[in-house]
Amino acid sequence: MSRVTAVMFGFGAIFGYVLQRVGATDYDAIAKMFLLEDLHLAGVIGVAMLVAGVGLGWIRRARTGVLARYASAVQAKPMKPGLVLGAILFGAGWALTGTCPGTGLAQLGEGKLMALFTVLGMFIGAGAYLRLGPGIEARLRRR
Repeated sequence: MSRVTAVMFGFGAIFGYVLQRVGATDYDAIAKMFLLEDLHLAGVIGVAMLVAGVGLGWIRRARTGVLARYASAVQAKPMKPGLVLGAILFGAGWALTGTCPGTGLAQLGEGKLMALFTVLGMFIGAGAYLRLGPGIEARLRRR
């Protein structure tokens, strides 16, 4: 295993542990968030977005040092017509399964075998997008 792979695996393990500790791998906690009964996880997501935004801003401004080579890789993504449909599908899948890609892998790490179906569905969905996405987006652009 290369050093980069080991570091990435380590960060992934830490991320999964944090997800488990804040309750993000618990279906009931996620359901309560979507039903607006307990907004604890929404707060966790908000803090994560803030940290990611600050981190990405820091990387984008790096002109020298270790982060400078990553600065050009952080670019704004263009708005595409399919993003809205994709967001709706992602949200529906998250609400139905009680997991998103990060939490699905963390649930697998916890030994929750039902997460295997969710992770399998993520790979099937990503494969379907690779195959069908360009055609769907081309149709949406014409409208």
